[in-house]
Amino acid sequence: MVYETKFELRELIHNFNVIRLWEQPTEILQQYQGLLPFATLSQTSNPEETLRQVARQIENIADKQIQSNVAASTAIISGIALTKEIIQRLLRSEIMKESVIYQDILLEGKAEGKAETIRQIALNMLRSNVSLDLVTQFTGLTLKQVQKLQKISAKQSQMPKASKPKRSLTT
Repeated sequence: MVYETKFELRELIHNFNVIRLWEQPTEILQQYQGLLPFATLSQTSNPEETLRQVARQIENIADKQIQSNVAASTAIISGIALTKEIIQRLLRSEIMKESVIYQDILLEGKAEGKAETIRQIALNMLRSNVSLDLVTQFTGLTLKQVQKLQKISAKQSQMPKASKPKRSLTT
C-alpha cells in the first residue's frame, strides 16, 4: 500500500502522491509553519541542528496560539528522531504548555489519575467491608462499577500472596 497513488470508493476517486519525509529536503519543510514539526524527519544529516533552526523559526511566529501549537507538535514529532533531553533543551517548554494539544494531553492525564485514585479508594473501602451504598456515595462511582470492583477485590484476595520481606520498625 506504500506505493498506491489512487483511492477509489464507489463514485469517489482520489489520486495522490506519496512522499517520504526522510527523502524531502529540509528547506522545503522549513518554508511553511504547518510543516515545521516534520523538519527533523526530513533529509537532514543533523536532526539536532535542524531542530535548533526550527526552534528559532517557532520563536518568530507572531501569533502565540499558533506558536505554542507548532512548538508542541514539533516536540511530539521530533521524538521519533531525537531524545527527550535534546528536544527539551532546544524547545521552550513554556511555549508548548500554552498549546491546546498540550492542555488536552494534560487534562487527559489528570482525569486518568483521578479515576485511578477513586478506584483505589473504592477498593480499599471494599476491603475494609464498607457497604456498597457508602462506597458509591463517597466515591461517586455507580453501583455497577462498585460491584465490578468488588469482584476484582474478591479475586485478588483469593490469589496467594507473594512472600514479602518483613520490614523492621527500628532504624
